[in-house]
Amino acid sequence: MSSSLKTQLSNAVKDAMRARDSARLGTLRLLQAAIKQKEVDERKELTDADITAIIEKQVKQRRESVAAYEQAGRTETAELEKAEIAVLQEFLPAAADTAEIEAAITAALQEVQAEGATGPAAMGKVMGLLKARLAGRADMAAVSAQVKARL
Repeated sequence: MSSSLKTQLSNAVKDAMRARDSARLGTLRLLQAAIKQKEVDERKELTDADITAIIEKQVKQRRESVAAYEQAGRTETAELEKAEIAVLQEFLPAAADTAEIEAAITAALQEVQAEGATGPAAMGKVMGLLKARLAGRADMAAVSAQVKARL
């Protein structure tokens, strides 16, 4: 466990065990299992960036679940998912503010347009740049919508 995120996660699991916080502990163990599975699949030690991507994926899955549960009128289950999202977000980098996201979009658009790509065809290139710059710090679905509006 050389990665700093893995160390933080391991310490958080120990703290949750000491505090007998079963809900938090369950979420953290699921995250550890997902990380371990990815390491086994790829046969390598994951970097913090890899782990951040796993956490983002888990947060996204839970957000989708919250929407589904709320639509089905299962507010109790939706609240449990929201609590899990809060636990997972503790391990993500600080969220980028609106101005920072706008600046990143503008810079990426200028780079891609300098290469000659314009219009909807440039969407993939712009999103590729932004994903690297805003990984774990912004909701990429919202960023994608902003980029689409500006293209």
